[in-house]
Amino acid sequence: MKIINKISKVFIIILVIIACTDENNLDFLDSIPAPSNVSAAYSITQDNSGVVTITPLAEGATSFEIDFGDGSALEEVKAGKNISHTYVEGIYDIKVVASNIKGDTTEITQELIVSFQAPQNLVVTLENDAAISKQVNITVTADFATTYEFYSGQTGVDQPVDSANIGDVLAYQYTEPGTYSVKIVAKGGAVETTEYTMDFEVTEILAPIASAPTPPKREDADVISIYSEKYPQTTVDMFVTDWSQLTLHEEVAIEGNQTLVYRELSYAGIITEASPINASAMEFVHFDIWTTNVDTFKLKFVDFNGTGYNGGTDNIEFEIENAITEKGKWLSFDIALSEFTGVPFIDINQMVIAASPTGTVFIDNLYFYKANASAFDDGLLTNGDFENGSDSWIEGVDDTKPAPVVTNGSNSHYSVNVAAPGNAWETNVSQKLEIIQGNTYTLTFDAWSDVNRTILTGIGLSADPWTNDSQTMSITPTRTTYTLTLSSAEFGATDARVIFDLGVDAGQVNLDNVSLIIGTGNIVVNGGFENGSEPWIEGVDDTKLAPVVTDGSNSHYSVNVAAPGNAWETNVSQKLEIIQGNTYTLTFDAWSDVNRTILTGIGLSADPWTNDSQTISITPTRTTYTLTLSSAEFGATDARVIFDLGVDAGQVNIDDVSLSSN
Repeated sequence: MKIINKISKVFIIILVIIACTDENNLDFLDSIPAPSNVSAAYSITQDNSGVVTITPLAEGATSFEIDFGDGSALEEVKAGKNISHTYVEGIYDIKVVASNIKGDTTEITQELIVSFQAPQNLVVTLENDAAISKQVNITVTADFATTYEFYSGQTGVDQPVDSANIGDVLAYQYTEPGTYSVKIVAKGGAVETTEYTMDFEVTEILAPIASAPTPPKREDADVISIYSEKYPQTTVDMFVTDWSQLTLHEEVAIEGNQTLVYRELSYAGIITEASPINASAMEFVHFDIWTTNVDTFKLKFVDFNGTGYNGGTDNIEFEIENAITEKGKWLSFDIALSEFTGVPFIDINQMVIAASPTGTVFIDNLYFYKANASAFDDGLLTNGDFENGSDSWIEGVDDTKPAPVVTNGSNSHYSVNVAAPGNAWETNVSQKLEIIQGNTYTLTFDAWSDVNRTILTGIGLSADPWTNDSQTMSITPTRTTYTLTLSSAEFGATDARVIFDLGVDAGQVNLDNVSLIIGTGNIVVNGGFENGSEPWIEGVDDTKLAPVVTDGSNSHYSVNVAAPGNAWETNVSQKLEIIQGNTYTLTFDAWSDVNRTILTGIGLSADPWTNDSQTISITPTRTTYTLTLSSAEFGATDARVIFDLGVDAGQVNIDDVSLSSN
């Protein structure tokens, strides 16, 4: 069976090679992740026969090898299939080895109890999920039991609604809150089962337990805040008028963050008559909304055109309706002001919000903004501007010690005081990431101190032999941007790091806006999509901006391919200069809702469409991909970065795109 399995994998790879059109380039195979979330579902026959059906499960697996744990021969099971095996009474350790298309494996061992006695000592735990409204989490333990079934008690729903292995947590989503007569049936190999029944109240979460997403850092001149603790507040006369239709308007603190609440809202007015808002220089309006019972949320802006709150017949207004696609979670909306047809946004005295049907709405971070052309891009790093606190930054190489971060005004940055100088590495901040051996990297950062002093910074390994490329930099009390060109010729690792060793001199060290890229500079503009779509386009049509969505505080490209066809029929590109004869490094994050492929690279934006591109396999796990590309056969001032996505069905999400010349 193992021999057949190996031959099968070799055959698949041969087919891939034959099908490959890019000079048989198989680099994309390196990006295929090993199988994950490996488990096995059991179904035992209740007739004292000991027959157990085993269904292996995993993400990214094409086949499984099953060790039944009783000394019998190993068996091969294809993905999506199951296998039956007969056991005598006992406790067995079942080993499941999951393999992907290129032979990478992930294995787990899982207990199986086979007993011909009725289950005993049945213990059932039912809990309402703390974060997901109307979701019940069920945990069941019992002696002599293998699986359990869950009966939800809902009228008109086929029962049982789900099943799981004994000891595994089962999550079930109800459509409505209320009290239900639920039943658990524990099963083993015996004909007789053991049941548990109770009346359980399913609850609905009626208010967010977490605050709205933190808005990104913006310059004061680039934002007009109507309601947000992140930005300077403009003058608002009232957040609800006497003609509003609702039962209650209030402010509540959620994780210490003030949030507007409109209870049983039909419509409400927000007035800025004393200081009319001139948002003509802004480009977007942003707001975050949370609700459990509203389907659409409308936002209207009224420009009184200089006539005042109560006057004039030339008031200009426009309303946009926004669908609430998910209930019980924060949703972020960014709407171009150009969508509010005809509104000049010179004299905004009034905003109107409305809900349909009438319901309770939590609102935060309502503001106008314009894209900042100099928005920060941290390249390969995470949270390079420290706006998410210590996220990903640690002291030394200890993952349990987050780095100290301070916030001054609207800006956050790393800060530490070296009172007793010693070895440079004794005071350190690092971020672990993959460094590929043989590459050139560019490290950029801002640094300042309260004295003139030095720091040691670079890239290197996070374990023995600690190989690195680092340089001593002199910093001063003046905040300054430093840029270093570094080489990984002698080292590389998936858990390498960016290094700041600060302990050799006394004095404060402040760091901000740390960026690391492959090569000598990122050619791509707005690679993180934080400034919306521009200059990303569909195909090569400069008038068709690419679709960009915002999840929480992060924006990214997103498209769903419902009807697959030619790869180029669904595309996102950015035009830029590609110099013939250069080598380029393209880095990006991508993920999907299914396992699927995309075609990406660099090339011309007009006939003869010469390019260097590769097929990449992406999964539901957000992953960073790095490609080495050549422009040996083409070059143009209006060439492009290419993402051709149309060949497979499924969602494609892309973020943090970087292109540099090596």
